[in-house]
Amino acid sequence: MLLSQHLRLSRGLGWGWGFVNYRVCQSLRNFAAVGGDNNNSGPDKTNVDERHPLQGVRILDLTRIIAGPYCTMVLADLGAEVIKVERPHFGDEARKWGPPFLENSQDAAYFLAPNRNKRSICIDMKRGRKLLHQLAQISDVLVENYVPGTLERYGLSYEQLREVNPKLIYCSLTGYGSVGPYAKRPGYDVIASSVGGLLHITGERDGPPSKVGVAVTDIATGLYAHGAILAALYQRHRTQRGQKIDVNLLSTCCSMLINVASNYLNAGIEAERWGTAHSSIVPYESFRTKDGYLTLGAGSDAQFQELCRLLKVEQVSKDPKFKTNKDRVQHREELVELLERILAEDTSRNWMKRFEGAPFPVGPVNNIREVFEDEHIQAIGLVKTLPHPKDGSVKVVGPPVVYSEARNDARTAPPMLGEHTDEVLGELLGYGQEELAKLREQGIIQ
Repeated sequence: MLLSQHLRLSRGLGWGWGFVNYRVCQSLRNFAAVGGDNNNSGPDKTNVDERHPLQGVRILDLTRIIAGPYCTMVLADLGAEVIKVERPHFGDEARKWGPPFLENSQDAAYFLAPNRNKRSICIDMKRGRKLLHQLAQISDVLVENYVPGTLERYGLSYEQLREVNPKLIYCSLTGYGSVGPYAKRPGYDVIASSVGGLLHITGERDGPPSKVGVAVTDIATGLYAHGAILAALYQRHRTQRGQKIDVNLLSTCCSMLINVASNYLNAGIEAERWGTAHSSIVPYESFRTKDGYLTLGAGSDAQFQELCRLLKVEQVSKDPKFKTNKDRVQHREELVELLERILAEDTSRNWMKRFEGAPFPVGPVNNIREVFEDEHIQAIGLVKTLPHPKDGSVKVVGPPVVYSEARNDARTAPPMLGEHTDEVLGELLGYGQEELAKLREQGIIQ
């Protein structure tokens, strides 16, 4: 018997509030995971197999924008079944964050970035609580990124759902955590990066604070959350209990201050902006060339000597003002001006040819076209093309991690809004077409 058939039978057995009996459901999950007719990951549809480390793990994804979706995408790449729950008729706000937009589905290209390998269902959280409880009942993980206290109003807090599923791992991604004076504030990458000092240390020395070109605090928060979820799944294997995980943008931003934070906490040194330069290594920054910019560094005296040799200014490395890194830091401006004059005389490509095989780090500052036309990026096949039901195909940057044994891959395009509502509610909860039509007529699903 299919798992969905078991669930269809159980829905009418009078277990209060429309919940499915946990023990029965958990035994069915175990049955499905070890090779029943309806494997949790739906291998026939998503090409997930035993080589995917998270095959059989089901994640209920209530997140939007970047941090949460990035977290669940990383888990989906590893084979987890991710069910993305969206608001009917609106969906994830990132769907509208354009231009550019896809021509036919009209989803923003922004939305495509963190949402592959997922199924989208549309449920009104206020009136669809029963459906969400039933899905939480048969899920391993729930991920959400609402302001603390919001989901409690809908019966979807950790304390409420742990009664439904004691083994549920419930991960909250917020701006500032669940306690403290800022707990009720909404979380935004650039605000957390401002409060957390990242903007203060980013930008040119004589310029204003600057944000990083992408939502790096959001992305790092999603990565922290994905690691925390994996650890909680591993611990649950021993304890047979779920737990709540709190991950927040501000704490993540502070953790990324690394040596800057350590310098202040242990030596009382206030940080300053350095542009592309390094506070304690010279040279170590970007230099203008004839047609662009080149970033290079000399982390040791030997590397600096080789740089000077290749630049045909060997006498510079012997100058007492530049002989050691301490000397070079002390005479930073004079040395940087000298290197700027030399490197501006030729193109980035020609400099890279001259520096081929050099022991010091060096690379061109590529624009985005140059990034994806780079021979190395093309050789490793990082960009993946995925079929899309309305727009033919879409391209995504695939997983950056490669395993010798496991699979970690981009398999399906980011879903259209509500693309899998009927499929998920029918297969997993056993709802028939008449029931689904009634829920849709009532505006509970889309």
